[in-house]
Amino acid sequence: MAKQSALLPTTSLLDASQIYTIDVNKPEFKELLVSLWQTVNEMSLVINMKDTGYYTETEFINSQVYFPDPALAVSTNTNPIYRPVHRLVVNFGALPNTGSTAVAHGLTFTNSYIFTRIYGAASDQTAVRNYIPLPYASPTLVNNIELKVDDTNITVTTGSNRTNFTECYVVLEYIKY
Repeated sequence: MAKQSALLPTTSLLDASQIYTIDVNKPEFKELLVSLWQTVNEMSLVINMKDTGYYTETEFINSQVYFPDPALAVSTNTNPIYRPVHRLVVNFGALPNTGSTAVAHGLTFTNSYIFTRIYGAASDQTAVRNYIPLPYASPTLVNNIELKVDDTNITVTTGSNRTNFTECYVVLEYIKY
């Protein structure tokens, strides 16, 4: 199996001066066009393999793909295909004071949703700036922060007062098929 890579060559594949020197009636011109087409095609393939760095509050296909559904095979009615990953960012707001806060994510789940990543970050913008990832694991149990998703909400549970963390974004990445 050939290895796939999302890297483009950094050296020039074509000599631009050829455009000005090749006679359009010669076979070399056709070779140049084929070479240009191959380069553009390679660029398209590589660009489409890249994970898109676009984080929005509306559902977005982020260019990640997961292996085909293992339940499908050539012998089933549905052919196995790579599954695209969707991304949604939720502006969660402030973290709670020793308890749970739920914020609606706005998705309508079916049995065909599978989460690939659930993560976020919170910012404390007071005099001493402080930033933490979500979920947050600490050797001091009371400082842990749980992050979970259900059919309706994203829920963050804190074991201590985290109300200084007034800016919080949660990123949901999931497959739906």
